[in-house]
Order: sequence, then structure tokens, then C-alpha cells
Amino acid sequence: MSDKTSTLISIDPKARRAALRGPARRKVESTPGDKAVSGVSHVVLAVWSIIVILPMVWTLLSSFKTTREIFASPFGLPAEWNFANYVSAWSQHNFGGMFVNTVIVVGVSLVLVMILGAMCAYVLARFDLPGSNVVYYLMLAGLTFPVFLAIVPLFFILQGMGLLNTLPGLILTYVAFALPFTVFFLYSFFKSLPYEIQEAAYVDGASEWRTFFQVMLPMAKPGLAAVAIMNFLGLWNQFLLPIALNTDKSSYVLSQGMASFASSAGYQVDFGAMFAAVIITIVPVLIVYIFFQRQLHGSVSQGTMK
Repeated sequence: MSDKTSTLISIDPKARRAALRGPARRKVESTPGDKAVSGVSHVVLAVWSIIVILPMVWTLLSSFKTTREIFASPFGLPAEWNFANYVSAWSQHNFGGMFVNTVIVVGVSLVLVMILGAMCAYVLARFDLPGSNVVYYLMLAGLTFPVFLAIVPLFFILQGMGLLNTLPGLILTYVAFALPFTVFFLYSFFKSLPYEIQEAAYVDGASEWRTFFQVMLPMAKPGLAAVAIMNFLGLWNQFLLPIALNTDKSSYVLSQGMASFASSAGYQVDFGAMFAAVIITIVPVLIVYIFFQRQLHGSVSQGTMK
């Protein structure tokens, strides 16, 4: 820096602050095309948000109305805010029992599929075993196989095992349904982990099990979080498998209960209780997504950058 520049900086405070900040960043100006694309994107997103949010708000308001109110004033506010419809749906129509069944089936299935899927993906990604590529591509083929084609074989398999129309049979089916996607998703995460850390664990005397559970599995936490949330959403909303493989009303899950409730009453449907049952069904999914959406987006972006 010359003496003249030093004198200028010492005299002018703005020049001094500019020199301390370093070289100024060039401002990127948006072109008219960029502004047009941005405007159209915002309009489309706003319209899509309205299309998604308005039916949910209408369902929530209708869950506090009686059937007569819904037909008399479908878009108005409830005359009285009470939870009679929720109590009726939970106890009278047994949505409480179906909610418990759904939590048990989805919870146990999710734990099992995450453990088995992580172990399978880890072995396929980290070890050169004979036939490992064949197993991996068979897993990928499972993603392309339509579920409805497997309904009849699954029916006879569960019947032969004595698990037809039972919660354990439904759990086993859910695990088999979600396992290929879990292995496919976690395979890339385990494949991208550095081998030096795995070798360092071996040098320290860690066994294969300890290396997996205490070293490699925590490093794949972003992928585990993402696939766990997506599996939860898919299993909670599953309809085809329980409707075909679980016809015992005492073992119904929420998706079955909703279909049965809407179809069994004919023209005398208690619409207030039905909308309350819809809210009971979708609220857990919304809560999980709202609380974990940031982690889900970060996990997916981190997996694509590896």
C-alpha cells in the first residue's frame, strides 16, 4: 500500500472501512428472463399452495360441524366449536383402536426395516462378496414390481404361516414392502463413507458389529433420517396391503377404517364424524413432516452432494 493510499484511508473513514472489508463483491443483476421465470414460479407455487391448503382448512372446519350444518353452510364457520365429532369418531366408530393398531404396525415395521435395511445396505456397499451385485440388483428390481401383482401370493403365504388377518402378518408385509427402497437409498450413503475410518476402527480392535453400530451407522445418520421419514409417510398411508391382507375388523388400521366408515353408512353418513376421522388420520403425518422437514431436505441434499 502506497503512502498516498495510506494517507487517504487514514483521513476518509469510508475508505478505511472499505479497505478493511476487502475487495467489493460484484452485484449480479437479474435479467428480464430471470425475473419472468421467478415471477411465474412464485405464482405457480402460490396457486399450488392454495389448492393444497384450502381443502385441508375446509376439512378441519367441517370436523366441528354437524351434518346439517355442513349441508346448510358448507363454507361457513361452525356454530359451536366442540369436539363431539372427535369423541364420536374416536370411541363410537373405534378410530381410537384403529389409531393404536396403526401406530403399532407402522412403528414396529419402521424399526425393523431401518435395522435390516441399514445392515443389508452396509454389507452390499462395503464388502466385496460373491453375488453382492446380484442381490443389490434384485433389490432394485423389487422397486419396479407392482404391489398389486403380489397380493395373491402374499395372501396364500400369510395364510400358510397362520398370519393372515393379524397385525404381525401386516408388519411382516410392510417390512418386505419397504425394504428394497431402504436398501437402495442407504447404499449410496454407506458407499460414500471413507474407508480409512472403517480401517481405523479395525486397528483399534473393534469387531464388525461394533464398527457398524458405533462408527459407520452414526456417520450415515442423514440418510437414515431421510429414509425413515419417507418410509413412515408411505407405511402410514398404505391402503392396498391392509385392505387385502387384513379383513379382521379388530385389526383394522386407519386407512381401512376410513374406507369402511365412508362406505358402510350408505346415505346416512355422519359427515362431521367422518371429517374428524380424516383429521385424526392426517395429523400425525403432518406433525412428523413439519418437525422433520428441515432434516429431510438437508438429508436429501447432503446425499446428492456426496
